[in-house]
Amino acid sequence: MVGKRWAAGSLGGALALTCLTASAAPALADCDGPFAAPLHAAPAVDARAYWLNRQLIKWPGVDASRGVFKLYFSSNALLRAAPGARVSGEDGVLTLARFEGDVPAAAAQRFKFTADGIVFNVANAAKLMTQQVLLVQEADDGAVIAATSLQIAGALDDLYANAAKADDLGATVTARGATFKLWAPTAQSVAVCSYASGAGKATAITTMQRDDATGIWSASAQGPYYQYVVDVMTPSAGIVRNLVTDPYSVSLTTDSKRSYVANLNAAKLKPAGWDGTPSPNKVAAQTDMTVYELHVRDFSINDNTVSAANRGKYLAFTEAKSNGMKHLAALSKAGMTDIHLLPVYDIGSVPEKACVTPAIPVADADSDAQQAAVAEASAQDCFNWGYDPFHYNAPEGSYSTDPADGARRIVEFRQMVQALHKTGLRVGMDVVYNHTFIAGQNEKSVLDRVVPGYYHRLNAKGDIERSTCCDNTATENLMMGKLMVDSVAFWARNYKIDSFRFDLMGHQPRAVMEQVQARADKAAGRHINLIGEGWNFGEVADGARFLQASQLSLNGSGIGTFSDRGRDAVRGGGAGDSGQQLFAQQGYINGLVYDTNAQVGQRPVADLLHASDMVKVGLAGTLRTYQLTTADGNTVALQDIVYGGNQPAGYASEPGEVVNYVENHDNQTLYDINAFKLPQSTTAHDRAQVQMLGAAINAFSQGVAYFHAGFDILRSKSLDRNSFESGDWFNRLDWSYQDNYFGTGLPPAADNGKDYALLKPVLRNENIKPAPADIAYARDAFRDLLAIRSSSTLFRLRSAADIKQRLRFFNTGPSQVPTVVAARIDGKGYAGARFKTVVYLINVDKTEQRVTATEERNRRYQLHPVHTGMAAADKRVAAEAKYDKLSGTFTIPARSAVVFVEN
Repeated sequence: MVGKRWAAGSLGGALALTCLTASAAPALADCDGPFAAPLHAAPAVDARAYWLNRQLIKWPGVDASRGVFKLYFSSNALLRAAPGARVSGEDGVLTLARFEGDVPAAAAQRFKFTADGIVFNVANAAKLMTQQVLLVQEADDGAVIAATSLQIAGALDDLYANAAKADDLGATVTARGATFKLWAPTAQSVAVCSYASGAGKATAITTMQRDDATGIWSASAQGPYYQYVVDVMTPSAGIVRNLVTDPYSVSLTTDSKRSYVANLNAAKLKPAGWDGTPSPNKVAAQTDMTVYELHVRDFSINDNTVSAANRGKYLAFTEAKSNGMKHLAALSKAGMTDIHLLPVYDIGSVPEKACVTPAIPVADADSDAQQAAVAEASAQDCFNWGYDPFHYNAPEGSYSTDPADGARRIVEFRQMVQALHKTGLRVGMDVVYNHTFIAGQNEKSVLDRVVPGYYHRLNAKGDIERSTCCDNTATENLMMGKLMVDSVAFWARNYKIDSFRFDLMGHQPRAVMEQVQARADKAAGRHINLIGEGWNFGEVADGARFLQASQLSLNGSGIGTFSDRGRDAVRGGGAGDSGQQLFAQQGYINGLVYDTNAQVGQRPVADLLHASDMVKVGLAGTLRTYQLTTADGNTVALQDIVYGGNQPAGYASEPGEVVNYVENHDNQTLYDINAFKLPQSTTAHDRAQVQMLGAAINAFSQGVAYFHAGFDILRSKSLDRNSFESGDWFNRLDWSYQDNYFGTGLPPAADNGKDYALLKPVLRNENIKPAPADIAYARDAFRDLLAIRSSSTLFRLRSAADIKQRLRFFNTGPSQVPTVVAARIDGKGYAGARFKTVVYLINVDKTEQRVTATEERNRRYQLHPVHTGMAAADKRVAAEAKYDKLSGTFTIPARSAVVFVEN
């Protein structure tokens, strides 16, 4: 290669370098060189114009009354267009005429978010895609008035639509080696580097051939490890030679340095019995799903019954006699259907080779010493939630016993899935297609170094949008959408994944999510359950760019979204509360009005009544058209109840489209939020009972039931509101049931420090710390609730029509007992009902309550068999809960959930 090299790691920002001589073809030395090297530098220029398709360009906001408009291009990135000067360095120029017709409907709809501007007609767009291109407004004397580069996605999707039909991107094993295919339509040249090992020097470099119809480059070469050398024009750095891994990598070496060639159907990559181990047949409808959300490292890193080599690894799940696996087996037996694993694809934030586990000092419950030790090691430690996608189709290496071996992580991941399936648990994946770990010319950027400026969603200047926290992807672009669709199908087919939970799914188009559903089902040969976060925010909010996969836009799709309606009513306040709000915003289960804490003034009874109505919204599946008699005595559809000031409380068309939860990995655990909201004098045992009230509401709500791992054993993160990189210390689980880790130090200052003055006295409060007996009670009471939910399809009704026909709330209206939710479900003639009728009552009050329903007189109700069994956790129910048939009166013990059945 001719020209100066940039030092590795120097390519993060815009660079102004002198132009260099023409580049030579890639050579073997480039395969072992820096991850990126300059070929021809160019100054960064905003990308304010858009290729709408292969023929049309739009420049929003430009003053059309002045000068002429020209399109300049240069294959060597020599263009310079300084205001007031003449353009220089061009290979050619096109004088543009304004397009006076109507922009085609598809393009007009896709780019509806752009401001008004001029549209130009352009020929030969394909020849310009590999070059530096500037759109220039010139004065009559040729001086530059304004100049911009262009956003390219519209043209690429039009020109190379056939690429979406390719089903063999990446490396495919053949009898003589492998074929390699990479979509890189803007590249000037591409070669594949071959390596005999994960760390040795390259053994060969093979020039790849371009297919002009698809923009896909292909070659045949040997493996087993490889990278691509891509010469490509970048927005910020001119033409660069990138040494980059495969976006379609199925496995990698340590720290994702090289891609691995694998035939996933080969016997050596399958654990014994893999093909004969089916997924558990537990979910006939999406509403059957009862989910336990679990982090791979959390599961076993603190479990000394797991062999030391396997702690924090995939293989911990294969140790059936460990405390953790015994716990999961017990949940499965009780009725849990799915384990949802926090991200297990390749992530960019955990060092796979030399990560550290910091030593935590012994210190007081409210000390800052523990979090200081965690923070000091955060960049090098072994823990992260994993919402940092690096390679979407490869298992994460830090969970493998040998990340250097590309085969090992594949086999061990499959062993994990197989072990969970044998335990009777389906396996779900948390997937994050809404952003990448990083973008641009960073070493851990993949997509943006292969097709710069394409895979990410850009703002009006051409900068990457970051509303998701990181570099937002653009799944509305054809090949980014394809990558997501292909990836989900890949995991479902090759790893027997049963369900997927989509992070920030509202940033994806509904149409692409429906493609995901169809492809995943086809790939797996069975229905794959899809759920996700349907939050509506950022640059895509309210359909600004496309019809979103959000709460209000997915109804009728069958895809489930998490509901904040019931969550907020149960817990109190909102997910982002801080300061005094943590105490002030009590919820339905933790004392609103009936058990006011000392930090809050007395709230009106109307607040409690409204919270009760919102809990019923969740119990009724958050259905748009379900009719509820509210506290004011009116009967209205749930969509006509207002939530959050301007949203309908009911938004789902079918119950499978709602995911009910009161705790997940985000924000404080329920035990921790109750540490603020319950009066500080509340005993630990009462706190355990309150926790199970939250569990009961979730278990009895129509729709998908979703629980955070450790919820059932009173999990605490010592008040941490955001433990994504809080290390093992603040994310611990104790499967021996001796500790919930409340009061183990102030949580990390980054997200909690401003509240330290409020947190300190709470952490010191010995009333809050549960004893092992309290943890055991919650564990067993939770399993009782799972058993009740799984005992009858009446808690898992299949359709909106079923719910409207069979579910009826009593104890409603202005004269209700506001601390009791009561409902009757008619089971007559319903498949799997088991009971003629089910009645459940949830009393959140500190005292026993009675509810009379005259219409329930003279029935043959008796306690659910789980309540009366010898192993029932809450003995009060069998001893104190009553039904009086003459009056139709139910007696419910304090802080309890009671189910009566009629056979």
